[in-house]
Amino acid sequence: MEAAHWIYLSGIVVIIAVMIARKNVVIPAVAATFLTAWVFTGSLVTGLESIFNASLTAASELFSIFLIIALVTALLGSLRALGADRRMVEPFRVVMRSGHSAFWVLAAVTYAISLFFWPTPAVPLMGAILLPAAIAAGLPPIGAGVAIAIAGQGMALSSDYVIQVAPGLSAKAAGVETGAVADRAMVLSLITGLVALGIGYLMTRSEFRGPDAALLERWEAGESELEAPAPRRSLIRVLPRRRVLQPEPAAAGGGDGGVAVLDHGPGSGPGGGSPTVPGPRSGGPGDAGEASDEMTRRALSSMDGGDEPGADCPRRSKAFAAIVPLALIGLVGYMMLGKFTGLVPEVVGGDAAALVGGVATALLLAAAIAKDGRGSLERCADHIVDGLVFAMKAMGVVIPIAGFFFIGNADFAGKIMGMEEGAQAPGFLFDAVVRMQDAIPDSQYVVGFGVLVIGMVTGLDGSGFSGLPLTGSLAGSLGPASGVDPALLAAIGQMGCIWAGGGVLIAWSSLIAVAGFARVPVLDLVRRSFLPVIAGLVVATVAGLIIY
Repeated sequence: MEAAHWIYLSGIVVIIAVMIARKNVVIPAVAATFLTAWVFTGSLVTGLESIFNASLTAASELFSIFLIIALVTALLGSLRALGADRRMVEPFRVVMRSGHSAFWVLAAVTYAISLFFWPTPAVPLMGAILLPAAIAAGLPPIGAGVAIAIAGQGMALSSDYVIQVAPGLSAKAAGVETGAVADRAMVLSLITGLVALGIGYLMTRSEFRGPDAALLERWEAGESELEAPAPRRSLIRVLPRRRVLQPEPAAAGGGDGGVAVLDHGPGSGPGGGSPTVPGPRSGGPGDAGEASDEMTRRALSSMDGGDEPGADCPRRSKAFAAIVPLALIGLVGYMMLGKFTGLVPEVVGGDAAALVGGVATALLLAAAIAKDGRGSLERCADHIVDGLVFAMKAMGVVIPIAGFFFIGNADFAGKIMGMEEGAQAPGFLFDAVVRMQDAIPDSQYVVGFGVLVIGMVTGLDGSGFSGLPLTGSLAGSLGPASGVDPALLAAIGQMGCIWAGGGVLIAWSSLIAVAGFARVPVLDLVRRSFLPVIAGLVVATVAGLIIY
C-alpha cells in the first residue's frame, strides 16, 4: 500500500477516537481528506480542491435525502397548524385501560409516528397527549420512557424504512442498492425492537399499578412514589386538555430516528426542567445539540396550556387527521405490493424517495390550502423553508464526514481528486482490506459483530447518523472478503450506530428528551434500556447472518 492508504486508514482511526471522546469529527474528516488527496496526487493545490470537491460530491449524492427530510418536516408543520397532528393520536387514549395496555399502545403509536415523521415530533405528541393517560392507567414513568425510547428512537429510526435517510447513507457508502439495505434494516430493527420491548416489559411489569387518578396527580406534582392510595375519579376530569407540544422544525434539527431532538427517541421528551447535554455532539436526524435544549424548554412551557392549534377549523383538522395517516399507509401498501407481487411496478431506490416526497408535497399543499385559503401561497412556502432549515441543521454536519469516506471509494475518488476521466481511481479502504484479507477471520459472525461494535462506538458521539458512512464503507469492503452480504453488514452497522447514538443507549443523546417528558432520571432510563437493547441487537445480528 502507498502512503496515502496509510493516511486514509489513520484518518479512520482518529475519527473513531474523536467519536469515543464525544467530540465533533468534522475537523478530523476534513483534515484527513486534505492529507489523503495531497499525498496521493503530490499536489498541495489538489489537496485543497479535494476538500471542497469531497463535500460537493457528498452533497450531490445525498441531496435527495435532504429534500425528503425537508418535505416531510414541512408536511408536519402544516398539520400542526391545523391541529391535525394532535387529533391523529388522541383516539388512542381510549384504549389505555391498564398499565399493560398503555405500555404497548405507547410503543405502537410512537413507532408508527416515528416511522413516517421521525422521532422528533413523536416525543412531544406522546408527552402531551398519551403519556398522562398512560400514567393514570397505571404505567410507571420509567416504563413509559422505555416504551417510547425503544419504539421510536430505536426501532423506527434504525430502520427508517419510509423516509430512508439512514439506509440511503449506508447504501451510498457500501456501494449497494438502498432498497437492499432498507429491507434488511427493517427486519433487523423489528427483531431488535420486539426483543427489547418484550424484555423491557417484563422488567417493569412488577411496577405496574391499577388505574388511579392519584397516580397522575402525583406524577405531575413531581413525586417519585406513585403508590399512594387515593379515591378513584373519572380520568376524563383528571386529564386536562393539553396543547400539543410544537417544536419548531429548525429547533429540532436530529432516528430517529436520531436526530432527534435532545437525545430523544421516537416519543420522549424532557419533563420538569431544562436538561443540558453534557458535551458537544454531531448533528443528525435524531439529535441536534443546542437545538435540543431549546426544544426541551419549548416543549415544557407548552404543557402549561394555550390556544389549541386548529381551533378555528375543527372539521378540516379532523379530516386531515384521517387523510394523512390513510395516505401514508396506502403509500407503504403500494410499495409492498410492488415488492412482493406483480400487481404494480416495484418502486425502489430513487423512485421510492421520489414517491414519498411527492405524496408528502401533495398533502402539504392540501393542508396549507385548507388552513389558510388565500394565504396558503405564502404559508406553504414558509413550511418548505422551515423544512429545509431543519434538514440542514439535522444533516448538514454529515456532508464533510461523508466526503471523507467517499474519497476512500473508487467510484468517487477520481472525481474528488480531479483525475482525468478513465483514469484508474484508488479505492483506499478496499485496497487496504484486500491487503489484509488473509487476516480477516473466516467466521461471518466475527465480521458481523465487529461491524456492529464499530457502529455502536461511532454512536457514542450522541448522533447516530454520523457513523453511517464509516460502517457502510466497511461493509462494502469487508463483505466480499468475508463472504457476507455487504447490504446485510451495512444494515448491521446501521443498527449499532442508531440504537446507540440515536437516543436509546447514550445518556447525552436525545434520550434526555424522553426522560424529561417521563420525568425520570436519564441515567436510570439508560440502565433500564441497556440489557433489553443489547439482547435485541445480539439476537438480530445472529438472525440476520442466518437469514441472509
